[in-house]
Amino acid sequence: MVIDRLENFEKYLSLGPRISKALSYLKENDFSQFKAGEYDIDGRDIYAIVCDYALKPVSEGSLEGHRKYVDIQLLAQGGEKIGFVPRTDQDVLKEYDPEADYAFYSGTSSLIRFEQGMFGIFFPDDLHMPGIGSPDEKVRKVVIKVRRDAPSRGSGV
Repeated sequence: MVIDRLENFEKYLSLGPRISKALSYLKENDFSQFKAGEYDIDGRDIYAIVCDYALKPVSEGSLEGHRKYVDIQLLAQGGEKIGFVPRTDQDVLKEYDPEADYAFYSGTSSLIRFEQGMFGIFFPDDLHMPGIGSPDEKVRKVVIKVRRDAPSRGSGV
């Protein structure tokens, strides 16, 4: 997992060409001008999801994990806590769905406060629980999905 502020995005460009492209996209766009929805960056290899939502108490959250995609999550407006724990032997709450690319897990996590302008890069072994906070708070988040393996374009991210 990586946590930083968007102004420091250049430190992470060496993580791979797709992550580099995704971080550059985050840096180059003003997401307050976007409608909520999905945006193509590079087909299904890299795409963005702009979403607005109310936060929830930690008791209503679940840890999620992905296999096909790395998540890059940027807080475009507001702030939230995101739970994090490395994947080890957590109990599965919802089996992996290959179409949606996620599974839910039980367990505890460390809560990390993300403020506007902060991003996190969550790799497949990084279980995370986004959207934690007071239900009367709303956020705008951009999640960029970066495919780990793109057979037509080589391996890596």
